[in-house]
Amino acid sequence: RFFDIPMEILPKVRSSSEIYGLMKICPSLKSGALTGVPISGCLGDQSAALVGQMCFQDGQAKNTYGTGCFLLCNTGQKSVFSEHGLLTTIAYKLGRDKPVCYALEGSVAIAGAVVRWLRDNLGIVKTSQEVEKLAAEAGTSYGCYFVPAFSGLYAPYWEPSARGIICGLTQFTNKNHIAFAALEAVCFQTREILDAINKDCGIPLSQLQVDGGMTNNKVLMQLQSDILCIPVVKPSMPETTALGAAMAAGAAEGVGIWSLNPGDLTAVTCERFEPQINPEESEFRYARWKKAVMKSMGWETSEAPSNG
Repeated sequence: RFFDIPMEILPKVRSSSEIYGLMKICPSLKSGALTGVPISGCLGDQSAALVGQMCFQDGQAKNTYGTGCFLLCNTGQKSVFSEHGLLTTIAYKLGRDKPVCYALEGSVAIAGAVVRWLRDNLGIVKTSQEVEKLAAEAGTSYGCYFVPAFSGLYAPYWEPSARGIICGLTQFTNKNHIAFAALEAVCFQTREILDAINKDCGIPLSQLQVDGGMTNNKVLMQLQSDILCIPVVKPSMPETTALGAAMAAGAAEGVGIWSLNPGDLTAVTCERFEPQINPEESEFRYARWKKAVMKSMGWETSEAPSNG
């Protein structure tokens, strides 16, 4: 109504799992009652990963590590409105007559992008894989903290004035410590979103399911578990976004290749990372990170420079 757009020109709202149409195929390949290949699954990137990780229960959460990080927590049929900087989103509706399920979402702008920055901008590594090796050699950031707020901070701060900083430098700091601090920054940003989800939902997460390209970095995954103080679980099938879309398509009424009822789902082979440091050390490092974040804020201002 506000933009004076007629309802009839807008697409129909449909569920995530139903037959929307058929792709015609060669007559010699026809089989069964359908006269074409059904198009029957429709999920956005992060919702698809949530389904691919089989996070169908309230309170289950997954984090996707790509250029940025995207953490979604299933809140079931209740749309929870965050008081701690998160977004409320529709997770999925797996069938025309099935209920809508919602999620809380927190996004981090810079995750894998910080590794690319170390490679392309600073040139301290030639390949992204070298960052893991440098971080493993350091084993610690030696008090160095990296806030990669290259274009401001996303959840839970939503602070466009922030800019990237590396602080806590000493004469002893070298590229290994900076590589470690960069990976740790990804983990700290995830911790901030997880803390916000725990506050909004009231039930602390007992584990975090993870996917995306960065999960191949074992140093990062162990760091993530240490900083969250809960296990991090990585499925053996890393392409969970594609898997989730396929699951929705195959479960659609009229296709019925498989069922998404919890009792029909088989367990997935996973790699599990358990916390290896004591919670006190984790909290100390997290508090220092928060201090660094505060120093990154308010860097950009709207004030024009004086001409004299």
